[in-house]
Amino acid sequence: MPKVKKSARGKHRWIGFQLDVEEYSRRSCEDFFSIIFEEIPWKLFDFKNINGAYYGILKVPLEYYLNAKDLVNQQEFSSTITSSGKIKLVRQRMGLK
Repeated sequence: MPKVKKSARGKHRWIGFQLDVEEYSRRSCEDFFSIIFEEIPWKLFDFKNINGAYYGILKVPLEYYLNAKDLVNQQEFSSTITSSGKIKLVRQRMGLK
């Protein structure tokens, strides 16, 4: 079976975010995004604790990007840091590499 071509896979954006909470796990983070992204498909990639703050990267389809970014920024203890069409750039900008 042939591979699906790149153009047929759909476009997406990577969103780098920060959570300002004391204790948080990857599972807690996934639960948090499941609640705020009710109708937005997403996937959590990186999730790390650096000096007491939690940083991570989400993958969302391009058509939901602006909504997803606004939802993250509207929450009390979360904010977006950077975003891009390439995860490598988001990791570099956030120092997660």
